[in-house]
Amino acid sequence: MADVSSRDKTQSWFYTDIVKDHFFHPRNFMHEQADETQYNAIGKVGSPACGDELRVWMKVDPTTERITDFHWRTFGCGSAIASTSMASVMVTENGGMTLEQARQLKPQDIMERLGGLPQRKFHCSVLCDKALRDAINDYYRRSGQTDKILVEAFRIIDQVSKVTDHDIEEAVLDGAHTIELVQQKTKVGIGNPSCLPAVEELIRFYKEKYFG
Repeated sequence: MADVSSRDKTQSWFYTDIVKDHFFHPRNFMHEQADETQYNAIGKVGSPACGDELRVWMKVDPTTERITDFHWRTFGCGSAIASTSMASVMVTENGGMTLEQARQLKPQDIMERLGGLPQRKFHCSVLCDKALRDAINDYYRRSGQTDKILVEAFRIIDQVSKVTDHDIEEAVLDGAHTIELVQQKTKVGIGNPSCLPAVEELIRFYKEKYFG
């Protein structure tokens, strides 16, 4: 996977040696058809922003609630593959993270271990973070600990277009950092301008959250 530059050479995507290593030699990739009876936690997430889909299979020790095995399969770009490969290492190394520790894992933590990702590819590390949380919820569901399930609720921002805060989050992660660019991606506020102040506030929030 070579570094990528735009045709006019004004932008480039630099991939670290660590990213390239995890892309060419992904850790814990599910090569064969998964025997789901061998796992007690399964997660799935898709990203409309980049078209990726990610599935993860985990084994959790019911006594310690540590993640002892983490396999995955994704249909996505090199950054998504490298991010998930690194996440699989992070949650299983040194005896495995507890589920509560894994819930605290942030996209920034994965990026730091990778040595960074191009800004336009940041949403790939968010993708595996969400799949991990979905698998954790699945474990709690299977083990009857429904009080520990955390549901990521979406709030409708534009009642006309039915655009949610999640849609705006995905747009910002995909590089839309102005209200004009977010509107191009989501159509938010085009038929309902009264929601635009709330949209601007969310754009500022997600830019600060993910990009500092």
